[in-house]
Amino acid sequence: MKVVKFGGTSLATGAAVKQALNIITADPARQIVVVSAPGKRHDGDIKVTDLLIRYANETINGEDTAKTVQEIFERYETIGHFFDLPDEKIKIIKELLVDLPKKDYPNDEYLLAAFKAHGERLNARLIAMIMNHLGIKARFVDPTEAGIMVTGAPNDAIVNPETYRNLAGFKYEVYDRLVFPGFFGITPSGHIATFSRGGSDITGAILARGFHARLYENFTDVDAIFSANPNVVDNPEPIRTMTYREMRELSYAGFSVFHDEALIPAIQGQIPINVKNTHAPEKPGTMIVPEKGFKPENIITGVASGKHFSALYLHKYLLNKEAGFTLRILDILEKHNVPYEHMPSGIDDISIIFDKKFLNDQLIDVLCDEIQNKINPDRLEWIDDYSITMIVGEGMRDRVGAAAGILQPLADAHISLQMINQGASQISIMLGTKRADADKAVQVIYHQFFAN
Repeated sequence: MKVVKFGGTSLATGAAVKQALNIITADPARQIVVVSAPGKRHDGDIKVTDLLIRYANETINGEDTAKTVQEIFERYETIGHFFDLPDEKIKIIKELLVDLPKKDYPNDEYLLAAFKAHGERLNARLIAMIMNHLGIKARFVDPTEAGIMVTGAPNDAIVNPETYRNLAGFKYEVYDRLVFPGFFGITPSGHIATFSRGGSDITGAILARGFHARLYENFTDVDAIFSANPNVVDNPEPIRTMTYREMRELSYAGFSVFHDEALIPAIQGQIPINVKNTHAPEKPGTMIVPEKGFKPENIITGVASGKHFSALYLHKYLLNKEAGFTLRILDILEKHNVPYEHMPSGIDDISIIFDKKFLNDQLIDVLCDEIQNKINPDRLEWIDDYSITMIVGEGMRDRVGAAAGILQPLADAHISLQMINQGASQISIMLGTKRADADKAVQVIYHQFFAN
């Protein structure tokens, strides 16, 4: 059995859905189908998920929602009409949309989650109807029915281990195609909660583990995962095979083709992942596999940069002799629910690196004020101009001179480094630079290891 997932651009139009159905029916092993909400049809278009967010906000603010509901419904209606699906079947989509504000929600966050989730929920229902209309035996499976249980925040949920017990006992006919909506699960109290944005990848991985699939195929709009961002490096090399942890490291710094959290269920189930292009399914794409037995072809597999970081620099003499110094900082961060990314330190210095999505200007001022008062450093500096570049490759393990091959070309290019950190796994080197130098750093490193 294979689990096959399609992204939003792969399901944005009737023609795109037809191509996805051709892929599904080309292989009888593609039995579990996971769908995203319809994405953009063209530049300047709006994703259905964003329309649903608008619908949710209009509902919360007591505004007229009729125009938005009709705009959302027409996206599904157009796809249904492409396949000559009768209007009496399509109308259930409109009814479910109209009923959304009538449900009971614990608060506005749960309302937002439920509205967002219906992009996938309605699309899965529609695609199952289309498949049956075309004579392809299919069954729509709602996460409530399958027992996909989640905990955590309403719009940033995590899977509950109970899910895998539920999936193990789920009954279905072996000749059915099961069509699941991605992106969301059900809380213990019965409410909808969504994974982080792009979370249909996570649902696919959960189902691959839960059904013990031999392969998880993730169809998107690119031929493969590339060794660098094509917007930064011209015609970068495609990655044929990479390990789970290589993908995790690169996703952290900006590889966005595959959701990094989706790797965790796949790792737990040791399910290989094949990222492929919906519009060129004959191409091999990129395989993401376990580390055991993996033989790297290159020293590095990929290089990526993320420009969404900030850092707090502290200097205090004899910091290394002051017990509990770091703990007092962490207490302040915990108090304000702010996670940190890295904390490189020296004998008198420490830097704390943050993902900016967890911060705002007011919170930055509060953190700096409390740390100044509680820690009393000799110097405190907030660095907003910060970028992290990740160089990742299983081939770096035990490779003498790998770091020199990275650092010397950067020095020759006059790129100043704010931080250098080699990961404990020995397959990654992390560099901190100014934001303006991030793309150039990627280009220099890529040229050193691939163009040469």
